[in-house]
Amino acid sequence: MSSSHNHASLELRGRIVKALSGYYYVLPDDAESQDATVQCRGRGVLKNKGITPLVGDEVVYSLTENGEGTVERVLPRSSELIRPPVANIDVAMLVFSVTEPALNLTLLDKFLVHIEHAEIEAVLCLSKQDLEHDGEETEAAAEAAASVNRIYSAIGYEIYGTSARIGKGIEELQQRLQGHLAVFAGQSGVGKSSLLNAIVPGLQLETNAISNRLGRGKHTTRHVELIEIGGGYVADTPGFSQLDFTELGIEDLGYCFREIRALSPDCKFRGCTHVQEPGCAVLAALAEGKIEPSRHENYLQFLNEMKDKKRRY
Repeated sequence: MSSSHNHASLELRGRIVKALSGYYYVLPDDAESQDATVQCRGRGVLKNKGITPLVGDEVVYSLTENGEGTVERVLPRSSELIRPPVANIDVAMLVFSVTEPALNLTLLDKFLVHIEHAEIEAVLCLSKQDLEHDGEETEAAAEAAASVNRIYSAIGYEIYGTSARIGKGIEELQQRLQGHLAVFAGQSGVGKSSLLNAIVPGLQLETNAISNRLGRGKHTTRHVELIEIGGGYVADTPGFSQLDFTELGIEDLGYCFREIRALSPDCKFRGCTHVQEPGCAVLAALAEGKIEPSRHENYLQFLNEMKDKKRRY
């Protein structure tokens, strides 16, 4: 088959599972194994249109003579994250530990704000890997878990409890990820990689190697890779450890808190910031105990952080 004929007739489809030094590694839709990637360059016309292919993108590509390929076009994205740079993520798994490091609700809410802003579905995962230490620890951990369950299931978030060490909750998590492209995020030291290892049994060394490599050059590397987990993908990514609110407008913040988003149409004033305005539905719900105080406090804290940032620039 001559290559000119090849170009005309064969529109191949696949997904970018890795991007490195100017190459995109595309896994064909009909590939038998995760290793069957085609090393592609981006077509110049993409650059001219200002399109940068991202890991996670579904693309149309063509093969060149040397067994490499060219990304011809990028198909429409369902979501796009800037940090880490990855497209079409539809589930964000937020991993928080209930013991070590101690559960930080402000950080949890900050992650949720970013994920809501990207319009990705957030699922909470409480890793309780150290629950069996001593009585005292267990009580505090159980309390922390209970408060997260109480606060966040009321807002409508799904919550999974896992222990990578004893394999608790791993199967449920695996099933939840079927058919999805997920990203794992959360405070550092919560055992994200041991959780990934538990979910992808054959992956043991690879994930550790990736995490260690990323750990060492945390600020230099922007390397994102999709790991196939049998019926789904997880983006192994160095991002998400530092969060700032640069992409977010102050008026977007309330939208990113689900319970504030639901109530704000009932506020007396349009553009109500839910701080001290009269007729504010959010403050009324807070006074009636229908909104968790920690959530509103964190909302106010983020609002102030954003205003401070604005002043500084």
